[in-house]
Amino acid sequence: ACAETAGRAGTGVDIDVARVPRREPGMTAYEVVLSESQERMLALVAPEREAEVREICRRWGVEAAVIGRVTDDGLFRVREEGRVVAEVSVEVLTRGAPTYTPPAHLPPPPVVDPAAVADPRDRHEAGAALRRLLASPAIASKAWVYSQFDHMVQTNTVLRPGSGDAAVVRVPGSRQAIAAAVDGNGRYTALDPRRGAALAVAEAARNVSCVGGRPLGLTNCLNFGNPEHPEVYGQLSAAVDGLAEACRELGIPVVGGNVSLYNETGGRDIDPTPVVGVVGVLEDPSRLAVNHFTDPGQVILLLGPPRGFLGGSEYLKRVHGCVAGPLAPIDWEMERRVQELVRRAVADGTVRVAHDLAEGGLAVALSEMCFGGGSPAPGVPPAGAVLGAEVDLPSGWVHGCRVDELLFGEAPSRVLLATDPDGARLLAERASAWEVPCTAIGRVIREPRLRLRIGGRLWLDEPVGGLLRVWEEAIPCALATGG
Repeated sequence: ACAETAGRAGTGVDIDVARVPRREPGMTAYEVVLSESQERMLALVAPEREAEVREICRRWGVEAAVIGRVTDDGLFRVREEGRVVAEVSVEVLTRGAPTYTPPAHLPPPPVVDPAAVADPRDRHEAGAALRRLLASPAIASKAWVYSQFDHMVQTNTVLRPGSGDAAVVRVPGSRQAIAAAVDGNGRYTALDPRRGAALAVAEAARNVSCVGGRPLGLTNCLNFGNPEHPEVYGQLSAAVDGLAEACRELGIPVVGGNVSLYNETGGRDIDPTPVVGVVGVLEDPSRLAVNHFTDPGQVILLLGPPRGFLGGSEYLKRVHGCVAGPLAPIDWEMERRVQELVRRAVADGTVRVAHDLAEGGLAVALSEMCFGGGSPAPGVPPAGAVLGAEVDLPSGWVHGCRVDELLFGEAPSRVLLATDPDGARLLAERASAWEVPCTAIGRVIREPRLRLRIGGRLWLDEPVGGLLRVWEEAIPCALATGG
């Protein structure tokens, strides 16, 4: 780690292992320098801020010590009680290290054949598709999981699980809060490794933005099969390129991560699954957005492009048993503008409800927003009110577009917002100035029913209570039956 921090051309590092905290009696310099642990972190600190960093560590009960300094001689030097015990060129340890590049091959992914995928014919078929999606493990309530541990974290949790697109945790002794979200989609990455990995970064950052947080850093866990197989190494290489592209485009540094390889089941490589976690900051945790409707009469707005894509979608997999591309393209300029617009609207109180359109598309997102933030535990009523929605999409949206693409298609840069009529007008003006599509598509109603029309034709008319039961009971039922 010390060598990596000094990896810039011409820099080196000079460390004293005698200063390393918790050095066990009798440990050699070799053991101190090369042994691994999950409880340590290295920080580069400007000399004038050393006292400030020490005070932060003292406040949190974390051991810390100055163990060395960055030099300009390009050498990694280790001292023990004043004696040099190791000295090697940083260039050799970093850029000059031997590398091994296995053969890589990416076969072309299957492509959706529209003729083989039947569009819903009426509201009954659309409603049945929606219920199947809500029962999908990727979409269904995760209360069975998070109710089994202390998700309140010593009462510092600001948004409990299910209430927001990202977790929000108060920072004791500060006015700020931390927002964190984790995302990944192995099916996306199997179809298009580079774009699938980039979409995971975009979604995690968007989730942080949807609660009002400003993304600051990213970590990852890259889960892949056997890299000795050319197609797996091709997936790994392309996925890393996708992560790098997304982080550059969104200005999010990668601050850590790990790699898990050789993952197989029954001799078959797992789907390539890069999982990313994005952490951001809320300057004022009293100004944040939840992901569910809060008041009848709120205007529902769709921020971003109206159309979703079927390629790689949960709908295509769960309803039609098909895994095929292509994935939705990413307009990075649009993604940046949408996220910034949401953050500003939440920060100034214009918007208090925001939910991104991810797996399942528009119909699933609307359903989840009706659920009152979900249940804190299986069988426990939602914390918020279960409300309904009246939605009418413009008839022009369906021209050249399938109904299931509008209802269940997936794409980045899309967020559903709910606010009062004055807030909706202000948001529409801002979006227009920022050249971000913003359409008022409906309103929140007190009756717990989800009605959705396209150009006046009814395509969904579902009781929210029934949808909520499907969503809440899917995972407990699957675990009970082994399904």
